[in-house]
Amino acid sequence: MVREARLDPEVEVLWEDFHAEVNVPSEQLRTWLLTRGSGENSFGPNPNLDLPQPGREILKVLNKRKVDLTPEDIEVMREAVERIRELMDAKPSRGNADDTWRHSLLDLGHDPLVEL
Repeated sequence: MVREARLDPEVEVLWEDFHAEVNVPSEQLRTWLLTRGSGENSFGPNPNLDLPQPGREILKVLNKRKVDLTPEDIEVMREAVERIRELMDAKPSRGNADDTWRHSLLDLGHDPLVEL
């Protein structure tokens, strides 16, 4: 029988928080990031056709098992949760109708239109 490796309790809580805040499925996030990355202003003279940051790292974490997390992944999760919460706390007066605000959240894998 294979046992799941025990993680630090703080990482366990962070894992749960991350998956609660990042409420967009990985394939939907990937599609969104590809759409954002293909915009007119997205590429300079030497375009990097990779997915935009920080969504790329968030997508990597979404595709991992908890026991496979690296210290870098843990930092990505921490920063994503913090940034999503900051943006949600700073919800503009136009709310979900504010495309800039909503797109900033979508870039992090959070859609404020998704019902919890």
